[in-house]
Amino acid sequence: MTDLTGGPALPQERRVVTAIPGPKSQELMARKQAAVANGIGTVMPVFARRAGGGVLEDVDGNSFIDFGSGIAVTSVGNSAEAVVRRATQQLQDYTHTCVMVTPYEPYVQVCEELARVTPGDHEKKSALFNSGAEAVENAVKIARTHTGRQAVVVFDHGYHGRTNLTMALTSKNMPYKHGFGPFAPEVYRVPVAYPYRWLTGPENCAEEAAAQAIDQISKQVGAENVAAIVIEPVLGEGGFIVPARGFLPRIAQFAKDNGIVFVADEIQSGFCRTGQWFACEDEGIVPDLITTAKGIAGGMPLAAVTGRAEIMDSAHSGGLGGTYGGNPVACAAALGSIETMREQDLPAKARRIEEVMKPRLEKLAGQYDVIGDVRGRGAMLAIELVRPGGKDPNPEATAALAKLCHQNGLLVLTTGTYGNVMRFLPPLVIGEDLLNEGLDILEEALGQL
Repeated sequence: MTDLTGGPALPQERRVVTAIPGPKSQELMARKQAAVANGIGTVMPVFARRAGGGVLEDVDGNSFIDFGSGIAVTSVGNSAEAVVRRATQQLQDYTHTCVMVTPYEPYVQVCEELARVTPGDHEKKSALFNSGAEAVENAVKIARTHTGRQAVVVFDHGYHGRTNLTMALTSKNMPYKHGFGPFAPEVYRVPVAYPYRWLTGPENCAEEAAAQAIDQISKQVGAENVAAIVIEPVLGEGGFIVPARGFLPRIAQFAKDNGIVFVADEIQSGFCRTGQWFACEDEGIVPDLITTAKGIAGGMPLAAVTGRAEIMDSAHSGGLGGTYGGNPVACAAALGSIETMREQDLPAKARRIEEVMKPRLEKLAGQYDVIGDVRGRGAMLAIELVRPGGKDPNPEATAALAKLCHQNGLLVLTTGTYGNVMRFLPPLVIGEDLLNEGLDILEEALGQL
């Protein structure tokens, strides 16, 4: 019998032995189309068999360099030793009791760890959920209860989830919102400091964007009506936009001055991804509430809202929760994931990934005028593709580039409000040889556009 063990022991090599997708993946795709709702899309039409380190192997025996990490989820690698060890032990003890019926220590341990690793030395508490969207939605509930206000302010290009409320918070229509309305009310959108596309130039971006955002909030909503300002410190699905330096502190200070709960949505950027435990630390921002998911538990479904104890305690007993929220197996996996992040110093690994990748991406931008911008921090990097000679978005080239990479054994993801950004989210444990080989494949693909 073939050994199907994945994890760190999986051979760390790219291997393309069939056309992409191969025959077994094609057969499974036919079954998927017959049994799975069409709304569940697919980026890369291959079916995974095992994964670990910096590679993912499909059912046809192809091994891909992984620049996606399941959308920033498997930052510690697939089947990381501590995650498997702790989750396996928990599975043997019990799989579920529901924390609202009979609580259990792993839930408390995760909340204690979140208090340690999130920014700020104030007293903190947490509540655990299943998904990032649930975390954001509950952060809004908590903020509304704490302030007695209703309005929520979000930003252009932001993404916060697929529930009814979080669709309202999300900027992009297709595919996230189209046809799914009406949406939750009392949501207001203001400009974000997008340096590459700021009309008066990146040097003016932070000051002008902050002034416009604050002016719109003050005049159109009324600061006294705002419960929460919700923002991603590095915008994910909107195109890996790093707000111009100085913008986030201005918005955070405005929130503080007006009794508004400042919520950092770190669902994609958190847990070492940007070279720090959390992206908001880059400018010394201490949010009132921080939402996390994705990288928290090494691939198991878990999310959290963590924040100032007096804010978190605003919701009445029974007002927060959910049957599966903070499942004990997911909590055990999170403890293993955090253990791995500490022991292997994954913030430093993320910074090293940036040192390897960003100069090469910038060199490619100098060679290929289809690349309009290179941006990001740590292992959360991106290139924005444009039509040569200007800044018009080029989603067609982006899709073609992704397909060429896939065919040659590199798993990449696209993103962006305009569909013209290629994002790079390698596992933080990936080897530098795979990083460079993946960049070689990207460079070759750019030459074929």
